[in-house]
Amino acid sequence: MQAYQDMVYSTAARLLGNDAQAQDIAQDVFLKAFQNFDQLRTSPTRGGWLKTVATNMSLNHLTRYRRRWRSFSELHREQDDEDEPALDFAVPDTLLDGVAAGERQRLVEQALSRLPDHQRVPLVLFHFEDLPYPDIARRLRVSLGKVKTDIMRGRIGLAKLLRTGASVPTHGQPQP
Repeated sequence: MQAYQDMVYSTAARLLGNDAQAQDIAQDVFLKAFQNFDQLRTSPTRGGWLKTVATNMSLNHLTRYRRRWRSFSELHREQDDEDEPALDFAVPDTLLDGVAAGERQRLVEQALSRLPDHQRVPLVLFHFEDLPYPDIARRLRVSLGKVKTDIMRGRIGLAKLLRTGASVPTHGQPQP
C-alpha cells in the first residue's frame, strides 16, 4: 500500500486545495483500505480502488463542509444548457517551456490550489480523473452548463496564475 501513498494524497490535494485536509482524507482512505485488506492485498485493481475512494471521500468532504456549489450561475435554466457548446480554453503550449517536469508539476499544483473550489474541482475531475462533463455534473449535483462554465473559467484562471507566476501559499490557503 505504500506505493500508492503519493497517488492518494495528490488526488485529495488537487480536489481539496488544502494540504491538511488532503492528509486527513488520505489517512481515511488507508484506514478504509486496511478494513478491506484481505480483498485488496491480491487485487490487481487496488490502485484504481484507492484512487476512486480518495476521489469520493474528497468530494464528500467538499459537499459536506463547503457548500459553495450553489452560486448565481446555477440559477440559469437547465434547458439553456442543452444548446451550449463545450467551452474550451487551452493553456498555450509554450507557457511552461524550459521548465523541468518536476517544477512544472509543482507550479501547476500550486496554481490549482489558488483556484476557487467551484473551478478547481471540476477542472481536476476532468483533466486528472478523466471524467466526462455529464459525470462531473452528476457527481457535483450541478447543471451541465455550470460544469462547462466552471471548467472554462478554471482554465482561464489557471493560465493567468501560471502566466504571472503568482506566488502561492504552501498550505493550499489563498492569499488575500
